[in-house]
Amino acid sequence: MAAQTVWRGQFLEMHVVPTIDGGQWEYVKRTREVSAAVILAVDETGDLLLVEQYRPPLGRPCLELPAGLVGDIAGCEKADPLAAARRELAEETGYTARHWEYVGEFASSPGVVGEIFHFYRATGLTKETAGGGVDGEQITVHKVALADVPAFVATARQRGCAIDTRLLLALQLV
Repeated sequence: MAAQTVWRGQFLEMHVVPTIDGGQWEYVKRTREVSAAVILAVDETGDLLLVEQYRPPLGRPCLELPAGLVGDIAGCEKADPLAAARRELAEETGYTARHWEYVGEFASSPGVVGEIFHFYRATGLTKETAGGGVDGEQITVHKVALADVPAFVATARQRGCAIDTRLLLALQLV
């Protein structure tokens, strides 16, 4: 059965699809088939780059891996998640990477969100700029030794930060 779009904003759409028991399933998708790129950036000393920024849907800051949208710029990068990953790593953290490895495509929260993200491992890092994002994102960059990540996450929680679930994936891949 085809989904019905019940609301459309500039960046998101709300869909409803009938279920076989006579109910309905509601979910959200990004408009224009926009996806995301997420970056696991680890330097030669074994430090992981993390970003922290305020997330309005959560009402508080969130500790995350660097990430950004693919295809959100009209006419750009729709078919090139790697280009978006490179751009987002530089914008958010100020780092560039010499080596990029594609880990795979993942679903963010498939029961409610139709978003897909492309996951990359970036190594051979070089600090180029201060980072911090664009357009008032006010991103704080954290460089954390891999062995210290669990304690760093616990401290961030105590400060009231939400923790992006992709950090669990990151800890399995490093």
